[in-house]
Amino acid sequence: MNNPYNLIFGKEPFQVIPRNTQKNEIIDAFLSEPSEQQIYMITGIRGCGKTVFMTDVSKEIAKEKDWVVVELNSQQDLMSDLAATLGSENNLAKMFKSASINLSLFGIGLEVKDSVPVSSIQVALEKMLESLKKHKKKVLICIDEVTVTEHLKTFAGAFQIFVRKDLPVYLLMTGLYENINSLQNEKSLTFLYRAPKIELKPLNVGSITENYKEIFNLKTDEAGKMAALTKGYSFAFQVLGYFTFRQGGNYKKAIPEFRQYLEDYVYEKVFSEMSPGDRKFVYSLACTEKGKAKDIKTKGSFSDSEYSVYRDRLIKRGIINGSEHGFVRLTLPLFDEYVIRCVEMGL
Repeated sequence: MNNPYNLIFGKEPFQVIPRNTQKNEIIDAFLSEPSEQQIYMITGIRGCGKTVFMTDVSKEIAKEKDWVVVELNSQQDLMSDLAATLGSENNLAKMFKSASINLSLFGIGLEVKDSVPVSSIQVALEKMLESLKKHKKKVLICIDEVTVTEHLKTFAGAFQIFVRKDLPVYLLMTGLYENINSLQNEKSLTFLYRAPKIELKPLNVGSITENYKEIFNLKTDEAGKMAALTKGYSFAFQVLGYFTFRQGGNYKKAIPEFRQYLEDYVYEKVFSEMSPGDRKFVYSLACTEKGKAKDIKTKGSFSDSEYSVYRDRLIKRGIINGSEHGFVRLTLPLFDEYVIRCVEMGL
């Protein structure tokens, strides 16, 4: 039997804990007549499963006969890539040619005799989408791990116009909280404030327990202890399962590899991206026994206002959980030990 767990970021693993409620929210909104939404933004901490979740949603949408799913790279020219992708589909190309849409100026290959070439990529896309609308087709665009680039700003501005013109185009974007927030704060893209966000919370630990119980033939209490080590963190679920499989089902022997892999591939990056104040807050939290607000303030010498600023920011980034009044908790497994070691060793 091959290892049923996967360590590759973004690749859909064999073992998945479904997020059916959130997935169905997006699918129902897109497929309803008329559509309730045309854009969703998926956010969460690194390794929480954003890409896998978007892939799951897009696969379900792709099963609908009148839908076309397009994946774009946020670092590339999104407008040209969208036109090129749509124009490369044989069935769609026939529609565009019959509509006399000449895209020869963009190197797409759709040249129509006796038709003036379209000179604006945005106008070209509008004509393509109008043609698709006449044939009752809809387009879902998926963009993974967005960052604020000129290409993305141009695309988002055009998308707003497409929506205003009632064209059949839909958008799914994933991104870290800070990148989604930066995009929303662009003065020309304020419409994104109204776009709903799906924040991926930790997986259900009970579901992880059942998965480990079945795969490793464990008793419920042992599977529960193993699942608790992940704190519901999606990537940790895969990593612990992967190394436990390699250890013949003994999760305790897998813990050193589990710890090292999380630190090398996630925690080093997460910690390096924090501001000095965020690091100080997380260190103060890691040093407390229960995560009590009063103890964190004392340890870090935070005023009430400073505490609130760091607390709120770290909650939005998915690094801490503040659902219990007067307390906060780190969401990442074994992250407290990593933070303490880094700070006290001056790393």
